[in-house]
Amino acid sequence: MAVFNILFRENFKIAIESIKSNRLRTVLTILIIAFGIMALVGILTAIESIKSSLNSNFTSLGANTFRITSWKMMSHGPGNHDNIDYKDIDYRQAVSFNERYDFPAIVSISNRASSQGIAKYKSKKTNPNIAVFGIDENYFVVSGYEIDKGRNFSPLEVQQGAFSIVIGQELVKNLFGLHNDPLNKDIMLGGCRYKIVGAIKAKGTSMGGAGDKICFIPITNARQNYSENKSYTINIMPSSPSLLDIAISEAEGIFRMVRGLKLNESNNFEISKSDTLANMLMENISYVTIAATLIGIITLLGASIGLMNIMLVSVSERTREIGTRKALGANSSIIKQQFLFEAVFIGQLGGIFGIIFGIIVGNLISLLTEGSFVIPWMWILFGFVLCFVVGLVSGLIPAIKASKLDPIEALRYE
Repeated sequence: MAVFNILFRENFKIAIESIKSNRLRTVLTILIIAFGIMALVGILTAIESIKSSLNSNFTSLGANTFRITSWKMMSHGPGNHDNIDYKDIDYRQAVSFNERYDFPAIVSISNRASSQGIAKYKSKKTNPNIAVFGIDENYFVVSGYEIDKGRNFSPLEVQQGAFSIVIGQELVKNLFGLHNDPLNKDIMLGGCRYKIVGAIKAKGTSMGGAGDKICFIPITNARQNYSENKSYTINIMPSSPSLLDIAISEAEGIFRMVRGLKLNESNNFEISKSDTLANMLMENISYVTIAATLIGIITLLGASIGLMNIMLVSVSERTREIGTRKALGANSSIIKQQFLFEAVFIGQLGGIFGIIFGIIVGNLISLLTEGSFVIPWMWILFGFVLCFVVGLVSGLIPAIKASKLDPIEALRYE
């Protein structure tokens, strides 16, 4: 065992000296491997960050909510539903459902009145990208939004179509600045004057959502002043998560009656849980993860070929050195170990730099999507193992070639 440790340390020392003597070649090889690992870890870090952000955002919606929408509001594609007429959910149907649904749950009716609203306050105005939602007094309870300042709409304001408004943090920042109180100020929206009664907490933007570029007005006011979208969404939150499936079945039956569907007719509306969209996105992201992994592995395959080529050149350049070591008593196994150490050590150095750069690049990408900072420990471990395999495989053939050199012929090599 002691002899083995001595040989191990000696081979390791020789490998380090050899790497130092060929710094430029070693640095280039390390960079090749580092870029391959950086591409792999960087993409996967960004994906993990996006997943974390999605989980956080959809968790805030609550695990026990669901919604009823017209099919065309969903992003499922046509599928096998071409023969079904998915009509808009009009306001009368939404109100009728709310009146009939006596399940222990909170029901909210909402409508995306506009996606291109412009809000103005004195000389300041926003870009035409403000999402305007018409909502009732229950919307904030079931949607995951929280009031930061001020209050929610009262039932009377919703009933009378009051010119009251609750705004997102993007409007607060652009129109009033971070240190000014927007409450009770009047702003212009769609040619009408609204009084700010509240501001919601920041949620950030994810996957193309409205995020903080958003404002809310009473749904009856939205019906009077906007005609862009005539389809309404019904959000339902049962009193207990354990009642979710029963609540969905009850809601489906009642809304079929509201829509006047016969027993043999399929649903012409969509019921989705709050986590359905998140699951769909996660499933799509999993395909991206597989593609990214394959791209990274292909990149590393190219890096391993480059490393093997460099190690073969190293064997040719050091033929006399190998002959001298064999003449002094080194056997084939020791020579093989030396070259394998060099290849594995270069691979691990490339892996370390690649992982560091990959984490930095991945999290910089995630910042663009407002994702959270993550360190993908599983992928870091995978990267180290992959680099070890790359170094081992790349160094194996050159090491075998070096170990089989005849010492007499090697000493004669010029």
